[in-house]
Amino acid sequence: MSGVVVIGSFNVDHVWRCEALPAPGATLAGDYTSGPGGKGFNQAMAARRAGAQTVFVCALGDDAGGRLARALADTESIDLRDQASDAPTGTAGIFVGADGRNSIVIGAGANATLGIAHVEAQAGTIADARVLLVQLESPVASIAAALRIAREAGVTSVLNPAPANAPTTAALLAAADVLTPNETEFAALIARHTAMAVPAEAVATAGDDALHMLCRTLHPDGSVIITLGAMGSFVSHPDTARRGDDASHYRVPAEVAHVVDTTGAGDAFNGALCASLAARPDARFAEHVAFASHYAARSTEAEGAALAMPFLPVR
Repeated sequence: MSGVVVIGSFNVDHVWRCEALPAPGATLAGDYTSGPGGKGFNQAMAARRAGAQTVFVCALGDDAGGRLARALADTESIDLRDQASDAPTGTAGIFVGADGRNSIVIGAGANATLGIAHVEAQAGTIADARVLLVQLESPVASIAAALRIAREAGVTSVLNPAPANAPTTAALLAAADVLTPNETEFAALIARHTAMAVPAEAVATAGDDALHMLCRTLHPDGSVIITLGAMGSFVSHPDTARRGDDASHYRVPAEVAHVVDTTGAGDAFNGALCASLAARPDARFAEHVAFASHYAARSTEAEGAALAMPFLPVR
């Protein structure tokens, strides 16, 4: 049985570190590095390094980026199921300020070509997993196919609805057992799928009951974890499906971290969450969230994305 199947993107990250994030029209001096990234690969790395047997499904170009992905998957003992693409391997331009905040521009490349047929070819692997983890840097139709396979097989599915501007439908959200937006993504989903609105900057400080109501409106039959950076996270369950928790909604505080780079922190959270779910399916959900929070905090203490994912033990 596979622990976690991750379906998503691989990017070659081009990173510039500077004192402040560049404003429009500005030219800044900075330090340049390059390395592996992409939400899918970051999350696969986190799941694997957090202890889960991990399969990663993606699309790669026939280029240096694709060769990098294959070499790293082999080194990390990740079972890579890549679709060959005529497009170049995905890329990302990342600017990181001295305070650890970042701005990112994505060039989808091969990631945009991940096909339904390639996902459906992994149906047996998905059905044999304990957890499926997906994001939205890949074609939505392919992600929907993966969620459908997991639902039919009774496999727990986690949808990280990122980036915030990715297209979503009510059916796509409903197909996942757990949604894991950050505050920006949550605000975008509320605006798109409900008759309500909440500014992204107001999500972290909203009252717990109000936030729970918004989560229940957005995802009535599933659980929602809103990741809130330094403010921790907020968890909301349906009253009839609390996943072992005593409360239907609660907050989990963030752990103290000596932040160097927040790039990939959300991916660290998602990968670790799914690794924990796979390892201890009968544990209270709050324990999985606490582990993911700890893991994400540790990931911010090193530079980079995929390669910044900490190895177990992380305590």
